Amino acid sequence: MIEEVHILGVYMPAALLWGVVAVVVVYVLRVPLQRMPVYRLLWHPSLLELALFVLIWLGLSAFADTFLISRLAS
Repeated sequence: MIEEVHILGVYMPAALLWGVVAVVVVYVLRVPLQRMPVYRLLWHPSLLELALFVLIWLGLSAFADTFLISRLAS
């Protein structure tokens, strides 16, 4: 598992980096989701966004653990 990522001379936890990327992706997907008619039928749309965030964060972390170049990680 990748513990830290080295970006521009700063070491940061990989989970923080992938979490920020996941937040940005969910924020970008929010507008198309809100335009869908099914979105209005949801009891609590925020739960959908939270679940989407968790799934994207998990997917990014798994992808990074499998395919990320080891030069970026320490």
